[in-house]
Amino acid sequence: MSYDLMVFAPEAAPKDREAFMEWYDSQSEWEEEHSYDNPEVSAPGLRAWFLEMIQSFPAMNGPFSSDDLPEDEASVTDYSVGQSVIYAAFAWSKAEQAYEAMFSLAAKHGVGFFNASSENAEVWLPDGKGALSLTHTA
Repeated sequence: MSYDLMVFAPEAAPKDREAFMEWYDSQSEWEEEHSYDNPEVSAPGLRAWFLEMIQSFPAMNGPFSSDDLPEDEASVTDYSVGQSVIYAAFAWSKAEQAYEAMFSLAAKHGVGFFNASSENAEVWLPDGKGALSLTHTA
């Protein structure tokens, strides 16, 4: 079991909760015609987010992974990289740090944020000023 968070291209996501959850379910089927470990396929904001995020939470797989980290290093993260979403599975021991880093970098890079591991499944969208605002609650 992992602590799962997602960032997404806000222009690609539906703006109402029910449609967003359906979109999320379809995105997490991982049916795009590419590997899911390289941000070259992602929207520019997601790509920039990923390249900064892996500085604190290194990629487990793909062209940006490193053989220098021990397998049990808790900060190593399993990223699933799509065109409109990047899903990240963290160790539970890193949940608080992962949430803070993802949320902060989502604001910085103007991408949406989805807390897939929370009871309320919080969805956040950039508000146009670089800050994030809650758009949906359960």
